[in-house]
This record gives sequence, C-alpha cells and structure tokens, in this order.
Amino acid sequence: MINAITEALPVPYGYVAPTQIYFDDLDAMGMLHNARYAVLLERTIATWWEQRGVSFADGRPTSPDAFSAVVDFAITFRAPVRGTGMISVHFWVERVGDTSADYRFRMTSLDGETVYAEGRRLAVRLDPATLKPAAWTDHGRELAATITKN
Repeated sequence: MINAITEALPVPYGYVAPTQIYFDDLDAMGMLHNARYAVLLERTIATWWEQRGVSFADGRPTSPDAFSAVVDFAITFRAPVRGTGMISVHFWVERVGDTSADYRFRMTSLDGETVYAEGRRLAVRLDPATLKPAAWTDHGRELAATITKN
C-alpha cells in the first residue's frame, strides 16, 4: 500500500518529487503499467528544467538546452506499485559530457523504504537545424551541476 505522506523526503543529491499515480496509469492487474514509469520520469525531469527556465513555449525552446533527445533508457523493476496514490521520483545527473547528460533515477515509496524501480536515462543535446549533437551551454551545465551526485 502506498503511504499517505505527500511531501518528498530530503535527499543528499539530486531532486525528488512526490508523484501521483492515477487509475489510468494502472494495468489490468491493478499495478502501475511498465510504460508509465518512463512517462512519470520524463514529467518530473521536464518540470525540474522548466522551473529553471529551460522548456518550450509557443512550440519553441526557451533555451538551447531544451532541445535534446533521449538516446538510451534502461529500467529495472524491483517491486510493483499496487494501486493509485503517491510515490517519489528521485533523479540526479551522474555525469555531463560535451553533448550528453547521464541521468540516474529511482522510484520509491514516499518514505523511501520500498524501491519500485531504478535505472538510467541518457540524453543528448541537439542542434535544432541539423539534429546533430551539440554542446550544452554553460548555463545548462551549471544547472545540471546542482543535481549531480558527487
């Protein structure tokens, strides 16, 4: 059963957000559908960047760093999320390369006691005109450094 707490626990690195699981997120067995984990992570990461001015407005990136694509995604499921309610999504940047950002994540119960899933997400910043890898801006690197695991 999912804990009734709605505030995220403090973490020593990265960012954690309480996230709502809705009925339409569940599969036929009443568990969080495997495909929804990636969606929940993407929403959490996008919200974090948006709160720092890196997003899309009127169909255009508000910063060059908003134009990126996921090139690798891996997830390991540890325990099922059974039903609706709140979970925590914790993510951090493991490393920023010239054009890539290596994120790690875990999804847990709100109290942090149960790990539902954990994994990796690799994103590459792209040049909008050529769709080829492009270097992150200094501003983007500074933002990513605030959630890097040291």
